[in-house]
Amino acid sequence: MKTSNHRESVWRFQAQIFNHMLSNKMSCWLFDPASLTSRLIAACDGQFRVRVMSQSWGTPLFNELKRLEMRSREVALIREVFLYCDDEPWVFARTVIPRSTLTGKQKYLANLGSRPLGAVLFADPNMRRDHFEVACMRPGELLYDHANQLHTDKPDFIWGRRSAFYLSDKPLLVNEIFLPAIAKCPTPSVKY
Repeated sequence: MKTSNHRESVWRFQAQIFNHMLSNKMSCWLFDPASLTSRLIAACDGQFRVRVMSQSWGTPLFNELKRLEMRSREVALIREVFLYCDDEPWVFARTVIPRSTLTGKQKYLANLGSRPLGAVLFADPNMRRDHFEVACMRPGELLYDHANQLHTDKPDFIWGRRSAFYLSDKPLLVNEIFLPAIAKCPTPSVKY
């Protein structure tokens, strides 16, 4: 999909989100610091799988460049996937990995295939994660449109979260967009 005709989502810190904007269930998903992959596998009564939609070098969105402290027009490896339970997509994920991150031991990140990134990240003892940012996404925004590309009945809005992960102090940005099917999942227990 082209990015030129899309708006970027507005990302906010948890403290900037008003309680009335989110259901308790969605808050639990958005601010759960545990591995989303592990939570989804536990919630899925069927078969969990990753469907890779695209993986290629490209220029990240402006807000992604800024979050990763990258220079304008700097390229990164951009991976977009859907996380499924059986035949239903529950989450759309977009990962932005700067070229400088894909050096040394982290070269393997370019060759994940259909392996879930979350399982790899949370298995790395050198991994650290920074704060969450949250966005309410609407039609016309790139992440909303990419996340809903498989749906004919599109919701009025969807929620997403993102955070930067650091492997041996090398960053990557993970955007996780929750699709309507997430409402079928048991709510994770989380204190935030």
